[in-house]
Formats: sequence, C-alpha cells, structure tokens
Amino acid sequence: MRIGEAAAAMGMTTKTLRFYEHRGLLPTAHRASNGYRDYGGETVARLDFIRRSRVAGLTLAQIGDILQVRDAGGTPCAHVRDALARQLTGLDRQITELVALRATVAEYYDAAAAADSVSCDSERICSLL
Repeated sequence: MRIGEAAAAMGMTTKTLRFYEHRGLLPTAHRASNGYRDYGGETVARLDFIRRSRVAGLTLAQIGDILQVRDAGGTPCAHVRDALARQLTGLDRQITELVALRATVAEYYDAAAAADSVSCDSERICSLL
C-alpha cells in the first residue's frame, strides 16, 4: 500500500509516516519502480501500536525500545508493563505537583481578589506575588 493509503488508514499524515520511518519506528519502505513508498500490511498494525503507545504517553524513544525487542524476535510485554509502570509513577508525581501548585495559585488569587489594587506597592513589581 502507498504511503497515503497507510496514513489515511490510521488517520495520520504522510509526513508523520516519513518521520516515523526516519526515526526507525517503521522499517524502511520498499520503493516501487516509480519511487513511491510501498508499505506492507504489517505497517498498519505497527502504526496502530505506535498510536496507542503515544495515547498512553510513551515517548518515541520508549516506543522504539519496545519495537526493537519485538523486531529481535522477543516478546516485549514485560518491557511494555515496565514502561507503563514508569508512566504511572510519573503521572502520579505530576498530579501531586499540580495539586500543590493549584493550592498556591488559589492562595495568591484569594489574596489578590481581596486586595486593593490602587494601593499596590510601587517598590515591588507587584505586591500580589
């Protein structure tokens, strides 16, 4: 299948497929006699895996590592499980940091809402922060 067909099947652009090929996430496509990329049917399954991995927040480097395990004949399920565990740990940390940030911003906002902006301290850039 041509690059446009593969991209359309996955709701991606041809530029994305070329980028994935350049990054090594897709094997180099066979070139037809006219120079067009010609992808095999397994490309759609691989693109679907890449898309689902990106939705889960995995980086292209992590996806590449998983695909390398698969391409070497291994089963990458343990590797995927470990990557997802790291992703969950990172998300939990970010959520904790965001909750703390929200509390700080809410305190500043409450103080700002109650303050008289006319009496702002001119010595400081803004006395509200």
